[in-house]
Amino acid sequence: MQRMIDVSDEVRAEIGDDEADRLLQGATAPDRYDCTSCRAPGDVTQDPTATVLFVGEETAVLAFAHARCIPSQVVEVAEEQLQGAVRSISAAMAAPAAQSASEQPVRTPVQGPANGGQVAPAVLGVTCGLVLCQNGPFPGTPRAALVVEPTGPVGRPGMTVGEDAFVELLQEHGFQLIADVDYPPAQLRGWSVLMAMGQLHAVLQPAQGGGTNAWWQAHQPLQVTDAWRAAASQQAEVIMYAAPAGSIGRQPREDLLRHALDGAARRGLLLGAVLPLAGT
Repeated sequence: MQRMIDVSDEVRAEIGDDEADRLLQGATAPDRYDCTSCRAPGDVTQDPTATVLFVGEETAVLAFAHARCIPSQVVEVAEEQLQGAVRSISAAMAAPAAQSASEQPVRTPVQGPANGGQVAPAVLGVTCGLVLCQNGPFPGTPRAALVVEPTGPVGRPGMTVGEDAFVELLQEHGFQLIADVDYPPAQLRGWSVLMAMGQLHAVLQPAQGGGTNAWWQAHQPLQVTDAWRAAASQQAEVIMYAAPAGSIGRQPREDLLRHALDGAARRGLLLGAVLPLAGT
């Protein structure tokens, strides 16, 4: 039976011609899979299917996706993130009954990295939610959004303890102040959101000398809702909002989150950028 599998040149270069040919022939590819982008079932005999290779420093994982969701490609992932994904897959295969919707966190504190020596380490809160923008490329359509808020002041090295330079630091990297949440911000070149195997892994920024590194990285892959994942996949981008500590707060519902975003925007404290998806 014919299998509709696409192996891009960059994936072929990583796995070798022999393995690529075996995939195309169906010898090493499963007939059915869960799309690594939208998580919906796929069938290589019925659905055009893309191969997606997640590559760390020492580990590589080959996944499959609907070709309509993402093209065949190589996605570079931090080794610890890839190892975490492998452990999650292994645990799910060993005990699928243990997975439940109640294990999907909405907000997780993480350790923000020192941004090339410019940003002091800070604990960040990251909230995933859908935001409605009445203007822009998807008017009236829920947009996948990340809301980033530190738990305390974020200063530059050498600043007095308690001084907060979070807004200025993000502006220096190209994030723009948001005056009205109904108007989405511009896309920020070089930055992206990494979704791997249907989970949120990191926000990536350009690295000195080329490539990317993690501006924010989850301690463990973050589960997101089906609606959030679908919006991000269909639009191939995520809106990232950010505000200094105390501007947004922990909001249990999306309507309350929007109210808090509107309030931060009115006070001149809300920044944002549209970030494309990296990989899935």
